[in-house]
Amino acid sequence: MLRPIIDTNNIKRLAELIDGASNVVITTHMSPDGDAIGSSLAMWHVMEALGKSVKVIVPDEPSKQLSFLPGFKEIVVFTRYSIFAKDLLANADLIFCLDYNGLKRIDRLAPAVEASSAPKVMIDHHLDPEPFCDITISHPDQSSASVVLFRTLAQLEFLDLVDEKAASCIMSGMMTDTGNFSYNANDPEIYLIVARLLEMGANRDDLSRRLFDTFPESYLRIQGYATSRKMEVNRDMGAALIWLTREELNRMHYTRGDTEGLVNRPLAIPGIRYSIFLREEEHYIKVSMRSVGDFPCDIICSKYFGGGGHKNAAGGEFRGSMEQAIEVFHRILPENKKLYIK
Repeated sequence: MLRPIIDTNNIKRLAELIDGASNVVITTHMSPDGDAIGSSLAMWHVMEALGKSVKVIVPDEPSKQLSFLPGFKEIVVFTRYSIFAKDLLANADLIFCLDYNGLKRIDRLAPAVEASSAPKVMIDHHLDPEPFCDITISHPDQSSASVVLFRTLAQLEFLDLVDEKAASCIMSGMMTDTGNFSYNANDPEIYLIVARLLEMGANRDDLSRRLFDTFPESYLRIQGYATSRKMEVNRDMGAALIWLTREELNRMHYTRGDTEGLVNRPLAIPGIRYSIFLREEEHYIKVSMRSVGDFPCDIICSKYFGGGGHKNAAGGEFRGSMEQAIEVFHRILPENKKLYIK
């Protein structure tokens, strides 16, 4: 039996909003990962089961590695269909904000979401949610937005609407945000949810193969190149760094998702407590960080890279050159060892 962790007043208000809504829009963050897409598509299936007119809008292209998820082809990509997306938001009477805690996380989609008069509902698991939603369901102690969504549906008494498709989407979100239950996965209630999802028809073995053991050629080449040529290991500091420039990514025909999981690779080395991956985008450096034990990724990403997240998994952005971002990594090594490595 799951503990009812979501405020009952929020559940009551959310039920009323859903009951009165006809046109529902579901949004999630830029560079949407498995948790973002999984939770969004799961909610899409549930809203459709309730007879709503519903669309999922994402700021930019999601990874094709997630294209097997049911409903993926129906996603509206803002960078491709901005006029259509703006019209959907303007005519919505309920907007869900899944897996993000602030409008900056949805990039160019933000003005249209903010301008819409529709009530907005946040379902998220990141720290420090911004007060832009009418209902905020935020639980940073939970491992994924998909877990928070499942708990929300349970307290709404909507679990009978979760079919095999929705269950597969929720399970995928849970799996990707825990590295196939290899981190942030010590809460026993996670496995109560997994058991329910299996009963609902989700196939964990098949999802594991599709999410973690099926890759395009470009993924394998980039991963191999990065670990063999671009990985810096500092055993004395318990740290590792991987970086890839835009030129390198273009040369190897990079597509969204090809660097997924790369930041975790150095943690397999004994004695490495944390790993940082820097990927050059058009106007900034994308920062991803993972750790083991008590090393606080969220504090480092918040302090130096304008981001945040969770203790063992966080991220941010660096506005500068790749050389400058690498310099920051080297500069903070001694401080990290002194303050955090025990």
